Amino acid sequence: MDPVGLETVLSGLVQTEDANLLVGYRDNDDAGVYQLSDDLALVTTADFITPPVNDPYLFGQIAAANALSDIYAMGGEPKVCLNLVCFPSRKLPPKQLQQIIAGALSKITEAGAVLAGGHSVEDDEPKFGLSVIGLVHPRRIWRNGGAQPGDALILTKPVGSGVLFNANLKKWVSAAAMQTCIATLIHLNRTAAEIMKRYAIHAATDVTGFGLGGHALEMAKASQATLCLTLADVPVLDEAGAMYRKGMSTGVNRANEKLLADHLRFARDYPDWQRQLLFDPQTSGGLLAALPADQATDLLAALHQAGVSAAAQIGEVVVDADSPGIIVA
Repeated sequence: MDPVGLETVLSGLVQTEDANLLVGYRDNDDAGVYQLSDDLALVTTADFITPPVNDPYLFGQIAAANALSDIYAMGGEPKVCLNLVCFPSRKLPPKQLQQIIAGALSKITEAGAVLAGGHSVEDDEPKFGLSVIGLVHPRRIWRNGGAQPGDALILTKPVGSGVLFNANLKKWVSAAAMQTCIATLIHLNRTAAEIMKRYAIHAATDVTGFGLGGHALEMAKASQATLCLTLADVPVLDEAGAMYRKGMSTGVNRANEKLLADHLRFARDYPDWQRQLLFDPQTSGGLLAALPADQATDLLAALHQAGVSAAAQIGEVVVDADSPGIIVA
């Protein structure tokens, strides 16, 4: 479902109030958080995707990294996972499903979590993901709100995976570019999150289906702030820009652009292909964080040293605003 439609569906729901539910669906954050004690809270999420690649093992890795990322985006540590499986068992052999789960298990293990079980249903198209429970200290939760004027904005992974996967169906993308893209997607946000915990993170989210622009807007709204993004500084996967120049797009770009329509202003003229990179839907994207500007250089150096090589400062929080939004410089 597109983000505009999802917001409409959720707006009419009524839920019993519980003071221990620190973050719920009304917060439009990456995961829910439920407090158990003064120093312990559960972080819970669920996410599944359709196959972006033909290789079942890689599919499992990408889907697992994508789901685990929600826990990292809240400042939590993944602990227990359940498989979420839709599989056409009459069309595909069991070996395919075994490889999907094996790929997921490799990422679950890398995250320091365990696989406890799961649930499967028969479906015409494979879909796979995880329900994940993690732990976080109630006073150390990262929320998508809290960005402050003067904060630097850091992004830990490049964008462009959506258009690359679509273009790859037409064999427009080089093998090297696809290999880089897949390696980026299966890379867990664990290292980035662990390093970020050493700094005064004011707000954080991960960049997934709503694109960089959509998730930046969620941060702006939750923070009642304006975010200024420097488009030239946004890291982009190899050949993603070229695919947009060639006329390729995704089925989600238009919905993401509609989501941003009343909240996005370009400070100078950019060609449409370059603008589309803001709307490109990501799978297992990077973390977007706001922190004091005087800590940004040190954080980037630490990320680069630890192998998070694409991490970059992509903008700043410029003002408090009654009408939050995004300025693209």
